[in-house]
Amino acid sequence: MPLVFSSLPISTATAHLLTLFFASTYVGSLYVSKHTRLSFSKHREYNDNGTPRENLHDARGRDDAGVIKARLIAGTIATILNCSLVFYILWTIVGERPDRLQVTFETVISRLGFKIYRLDIDRILPYLVTPVLFIGPLFAMYLSRHLPFQARYSLQVDVVKKFTSWVGIRNYIMGPITEEIVFRACVIAVYHMSGASAKRMIFLGPLSFGLAHVHHAWDTFNRYGRTVSAAKRAISMSLFQLAYTTVFGFHCSYMFIRTGSVYPPISAHIFCNIMGLPDISWELRAHPNRKKGRVCC
Repeated sequence: MPLVFSSLPISTATAHLLTLFFASTYVGSLYVSKHTRLSFSKHREYNDNGTPRENLHDARGRDDAGVIKARLIAGTIATILNCSLVFYILWTIVGERPDRLQVTFETVISRLGFKIYRLDIDRILPYLVTPVLFIGPLFAMYLSRHLPFQARYSLQVDVVKKFTSWVGIRNYIMGPITEEIVFRACVIAVYHMSGASAKRMIFLGPLSFGLAHVHHAWDTFNRYGRTVSAAKRAISMSLFQLAYTTVFGFHCSYMFIRTGSVYPPISAHIFCNIMGLPDISWELRAHPNRKKGRVCC
């Protein structure tokens, strides 16, 4: 049986510090080794067409296969470390008792949302929430005949190549899984142990998730030429990414708290990464005769 606390085991300040530690170890793991760090040419390149410059032979961007492999290993180790820390905290809370290991293990599985439940309608519905939010882009894909089993859908291109490339493995498999375990399961677990309200867990916890994506600004600044224009682009893109990843975090945190499971947030994260941000203006131009339906969706 998972442990039910009779009193709050940690303070709010401790929960804040633990959240900072989770985020720092996860993001920090991406820079701790020379194999995970990015490298760019130091010279400035003025680019007026708004496109990133090509990588030189000695450059290592975030989409470089070697960088991705090293970062996947580092991120996985950081995720295991953070889960182990939650285990240790609960281990000390359980205290000396004959079934200490079993109770701690069951409590960790429960509080991190790892428990696997038998699927029924109530367990399936949370997985459909995020696709419903994307009904507009899905409708646009239907009009373009890019949905599965339509004329322009290719199993080889849209599934095999997308999910077996190193970029695909990072974006659609390992990234969503490790990020949701760290920034959803671990973060909400410690806030729950501190007695935080559901509202605070939904709206406060995801701030660390949003801030954890700010480091991409360095990659953007270098890819666009290390100029003033590149710096402005990096700042604007990072602020936008901070905003939408935080809002997405609200959504996933709500799902985690409502279901008590990390699997619906992971599913939502994978689905959102596959769909990307909808380009409404392009979709309206591509289907001018379906503007009313597209806008309604």
